[in-house]
This record gives sequence, structure tokens and C-alpha cells, in this order.
Amino acid sequence: MEYNTIPLVRNEEKKRFEIEVDGHYAFIDYKESRNKIALIHTETDPELAGKGAASAVVEKTLHYLDDNNITLLPFCPYVFAYIKKHPEWKRIISPDFKGYDEL
Repeated sequence: MEYNTIPLVRNEEKKRFEIEVDGHYAFIDYKESRNKIALIHTETDPELAGKGAASAVVEKTLHYLDDNNITLLPFCPYVFAYIKKHPEWKRIISPDFKGYDEL
């Protein structure tokens, strides 16, 4: 499935970044403080499982954080693993993040 044209939504009410595909969601829960965002949990509706939606929402969220100069705390294991596979994103991780050296 192609996700390039699907917009990322920052749903501040639910405290999550999300994409919607045919009425189904892939999202990342977050917590925010000052100019840092902690990504806590990534999830997709069952209808999107195994279709690349989780990695698409992670990539779009990382671009959003980078474009808005927001520092990342990747507490979500899925996000952490994504960055491990795509080390170019290490540049937006907070130096305060415990586990940073493991990436």
C-alpha cells in the first residue's frame, strides 16, 4: 500500500499522531513537555496489520518532529527499532534519552 499521499494528523485531544486508511488507523501515542515529545506506543487497527502502516506513521511522525524542531524520546520499542534500522533519525533524539548509545 502507498502511504505518501495520506496526511499525518496530530490529534491533540487523544495525544497521538495518526494516519487514517479507509476508516482504519495507525497511530503513535505521545507525551509532550516543552520542546520534547516522548513516543510511547505504536499501534494499528487489525485491518492495517502487516501492511506497512505502522512504519509509515513512524516515518511521518519523525519528519513532523524534525520539521518542527522537536526533540524525540523514543520510549516505544517499535519506534526505537525503526530508528535502529534508520540511523539517520538519531539526530533528533534527545541526548538525555537513556538508551541513546544503544542505537
